[in-house]
Amino acid sequence: MDLNLLKENIECEQLLGENFVNTPVKGEYVIPDTHPDVYQVLMLDAKPYITSKEVMQDKLYMEGYIDYNILYLAKEEEKGVLYNTRYSSKFSNDIQISGTEKDMLCEAECFVEDMYCKIVNERKISIEGIVRLKGAVYKKYNFEIIKDLDALQDIQMLRNPISIDKIAGTATGELLVKTSVKIGADKPEIGSILKTNLNIHKKKITVLDDKVNVEAFAKIELIYRAKESRDICYVVDDIFIDKEVELKGVNSFMESYTDFTVDGINTEPKEDDLGESRIIDVEALVKSNTRVMYKKEIEVIEDMYSPNMLLNMNKEDYELNVMQGHSKNECIVKENIEITSSMPSIREIVMTEGKAYITEKKIVEDKVVVEGILNAEVMYKTTEDGKYIYNLKEDIPFSCAVDIPGAKIDMQCMTKVVLEDVEANIEANTVAVKALIEVYSRVNYTSHKEFLVNVEPMEEEVPEKKSSITIYVVQQGDTLWKIAKRYYTTVDNLVLINEIDNPDVIKPGQKLIIPGKAII
Repeated sequence: MDLNLLKENIECEQLLGENFVNTPVKGEYVIPDTHPDVYQVLMLDAKPYITSKEVMQDKLYMEGYIDYNILYLAKEEEKGVLYNTRYSSKFSNDIQISGTEKDMLCEAECFVEDMYCKIVNERKISIEGIVRLKGAVYKKYNFEIIKDLDALQDIQMLRNPISIDKIAGTATGELLVKTSVKIGADKPEIGSILKTNLNIHKKKITVLDDKVNVEAFAKIELIYRAKESRDICYVVDDIFIDKEVELKGVNSFMESYTDFTVDGINTEPKEDDLGESRIIDVEALVKSNTRVMYKKEIEVIEDMYSPNMLLNMNKEDYELNVMQGHSKNECIVKENIEITSSMPSIREIVMTEGKAYITEKKIVEDKVVVEGILNAEVMYKTTEDGKYIYNLKEDIPFSCAVDIPGAKIDMQCMTKVVLEDVEANIEANTVAVKALIEVYSRVNYTSHKEFLVNVEPMEEEVPEKKSSITIYVVQQGDTLWKIAKRYYTTVDNLVLINEIDNPDVIKPGQKLIIPGKAII
């Protein structure tokens, strides 16, 4: 007999594994002929980018490059003058993650852990350091379960609702940052642009019907050397950017997480209406990657039987990834850095920047505790002619807890940190650094669940019934379903005959009338 099985396809995603690898980089670079000799390296700004990633057998392979911007002092007329020069280098490495296979989904990120620049001679410098690559690989499960049976009235089914975590999709957007930064009359004209920073902050992501709305501010920071002067100036602008990204099937009840990456920034000084170099055209491309998630409620058949035929049921065990929860928290990091006797005296702060990265993460009861380091750098003007600009560096530890109710120590967690803002002020003989860091955590665990994947009728017949009724005494652990299945009747019959108010409540010792006892 054909049971007319109705099946449902279940798709879900599970974190297979994550890991990291340290990638050494090293190289020597020649100062361009258009630039003067190096007297002292002031700052190395290294920004790594991933250009490609590929999941292979038991590993995740990544390629990328690093943009270097070197700020250095040259001597002109016995005085220090700040210059910059740019270089780039490529890197590649693979991260070992057991069980990965080609075409699996992955996430990858990179950041500079240590990077140093040294003078080889007056026309050559060397750069050496470590880029840390982090990767996570996800396995996609796809299987069919029995959802229902069609046109068979006597099949009894026990259903239970469960929720499955699903990825609705990923929305990738490109946001163009385009502005003209105007230099006021209180600052000198632009001679040479030395350094550019762009930080995405004040982010707001809204999931709507069939689309994701991305909003943020792009903070642009510029350092330039004045025209016909060695004076160093700092300008800043904050630009609102937004983008509506189409993503079919999503709605406002779903949750999301978004990553931002700055894919290059271009600057060009221009003259204003008076013919003075007081305008900087800035253009950059910011990429957003929004992962939309939701819990799908489905009813699964836990058990079934027929009073009139024997059924052979096939169940299979599957691993399901369950997201316990995800959340964000912000922490304020403060530190007073002393200006020691070996450093030049501070006159004025030019610019403050930083990079935040995670050193340790752990799940405790109902929360994720994240520890990390803030690499803070403060460029300031000194009271000395020879070293009129100085760069102060400090590694500042921080700790932040993200509340996730129900989180347990044996679960898995994914964490990310983003530096929202950093500033510095002079306090007595110290530099007071204050930073706002955003920490995101997602906690998952693996659950085993049996699903009914096939049902076939058996050739054996249902045992014959010997008596019209029987009296059954309820035992510990009994349910109406178990009793009805054992005696080839239905729960509805037992409820009707025994006048039971609540089918979910029967007590040990309670007597039930069962219509027609089968031979067991």
